Amino acid sequence: MIPLRDNIPSRRLPVVTVTLIIANVLVFFYQLMLGRRLPLFFNEFAVIPYRYFHDAYVTASGAIQQVGASELAVPLVTSMFLHGGWLHLGGNMLYLWIFGDNVEDRMGHFKFLVFYLLCGLAASGAHILTNAGSRVPSLGASGAIAGVLSGYLVLYPRARVLVLLPLWWIWQTFEVPALLFLGFWFVQQFFYGLLALGPQSAQTGGVAWWAHIGGFVAGAVLVWVFAEKAKRRYQE
Repeated sequence: MIPLRDNIPSRRLPVVTVTLIIANVLVFFYQLMLGRRLPLFFNEFAVIPYRYFHDAYVTASGAIQQVGASELAVPLVTSMFLHGGWLHLGGNMLYLWIFGDNVEDRMGHFKFLVFYLLCGLAASGAHILTNAGSRVPSLGASGAIAGVLSGYLVLYPRARVLVLLPLWWIWQTFEVPALLFLGFWFVQQFFYGLLALGPQSAQTGGVAWWAHIGGFVAGAVLVWVFAEKAKRRYQE
């Protein structure tokens, strides 16, 4: 199911949500210009879990490189703005656009930005802890956006989402409760996350399921700090 829109109108312009989308798109176009240098760019600015548990690593040229503090701290933020392809970028930005504006509306611009970044950090932390031996660069905004989704679910439990269901040559649209749509999304992430646990997951690429789970759980907790008053007004 592909979400198209929700039924909760925003009261103000989602400045931070729009800025985040623009920033992600601009960074992606920069990636496209890198050509053969892109793997080196990912190697520097994406999260590589192995480096958080070792003092040094072997570079592509065979040299031994010491792990510096900046190599550990910087990627935790920059990785949130990197994407592996058009579908990766498009899917993330679609979810951020549909659900981010309402969460930003309840929190306010600055608090929403801090909330978003903290969820992204929690997502990277969860991925690092569950893939300690992985040398595969992890990147994408999906961990931070997962936090936005759980924040939305807490703030708007009775919202409805218009979704598109492609069925071969018939494309059907219909509304589903946000609780069902986002709840199913999280259950799916958790199921695949459990399947991904094991020695083999440390050396293979693919979807960072535990980043999604970590971001979602962080969002469900942090929303009470960043939007507690807003939630109370909604319930009244």
